[in-house]
Amino acid sequence: MEIIIPDRIIKGTLSVKKNKENKYQKCTIKLIKLKNEEFYQISLFTDKQVFHENIKYSEIKEYLNNIYSNNFMNMELFTNDKIFSYRITSKGKLLTNSKKNNSLIEIENHNKKKNYLLPEGIFIPPLVDLGVLTKEGKIIQSSYDKYKQINRFIEIIDDSIKNETKLKIIDFGCGKSYLTFILFFYLTEIKKIECEIIGLDLKEEVIDFCNDLVRKYNYSGIRFLKGDIASFDTDSNIDMIITLHACDTATDYALYHAIRMKCKYIFSVPCCQHEINQQLKTDKLHSNTKFGILKERFSAILTDSIRANILQYYGYKTQVMEFVDFENSPKNLLIRAEYIQSKNSNALVEVKELINSFEIRHTLYELLFSEE
Repeated sequence: MEIIIPDRIIKGTLSVKKNKENKYQKCTIKLIKLKNEEFYQISLFTDKQVFHENIKYSEIKEYLNNIYSNNFMNMELFTNDKIFSYRITSKGKLLTNSKKNNSLIEIENHNKKKNYLLPEGIFIPPLVDLGVLTKEGKIIQSSYDKYKQINRFIEIIDDSIKNETKLKIIDFGCGKSYLTFILFFYLTEIKKIECEIIGLDLKEEVIDFCNDLVRKYNYSGIRFLKGDIASFDTDSNIDMIITLHACDTATDYALYHAIRMKCKYIFSVPCCQHEINQQLKTDKLHSNTKFGILKERFSAILTDSIRANILQYYGYKTQVMEFVDFENSPKNLLIRAEYIQSKNSNALVEVKELINSFEIRHTLYELLFSEE
């Protein structure tokens, strides 16, 4: 069906999947200004990820007609004058409505300089090879979200290490090591901290590529190792452990090693907490688990609650904080912990109550307490 789309849309949301085969849960659009030209920024949300793209101003009507007709049942579009609503009924009939918009919506200007801890224009050579920067040192448009995430990660680290002069760090599940290289640059070049970073990942080709960059740029303070977090040989001299989207129980193994080493700082962004999601019994929690997305989020919160409380029990001052905006990444919680050697016995009591109440196994708990 051909849908009449209004002129000069400022923002919009498409929701309610048309069929189970559609992998997208939601789509948002917003008008932005980039290099003095207007574009629409598209954000497509799945259960676990968000994908971004920019399309030309002139292409938005065709784009919305296509994605709405094929993927969604509801759509709401805003201009500065009106709000337009579209709904496809269960019988396939399109219902439309419009009402006055009483709020002025500003167009986002992406030409404004971002207030990053590492501002645009700072040249970090490996990021050219990694596809984040151009050879002129400008951030590649498709990498803005990544650069924003890593800057936020470094801001959180910077807030905790005010008096440090020397650090030994492990990046568990380093992947292509955007974070590793940026953090090393920030600590050594900006903060003038003596720093050694070990990056660990399972993928041999990734490790080889990163080690090639180390040699290319003579970064003697970084080395990359192929290996599994679960079987990592603990080094008691590590000061900080970082993980960015270590999947499922990989986060638990990273936290386990940190606790065993009495590592001073932990900065961990968990991802894909499947373990508890697969164990929850629907007969006990039917109201929370009958909807897949709610079950997933409930499981993630339960997983990270147990992790945070275990860290408190072992003497860590612990926070669970928002890492970036949800639109930037749905996996947007960060566990920040600093070892202060003050155990919280009540935290372990609460962990045991959670595990017993929900009749679940939790990898970090079992790793630590099966030995006692």
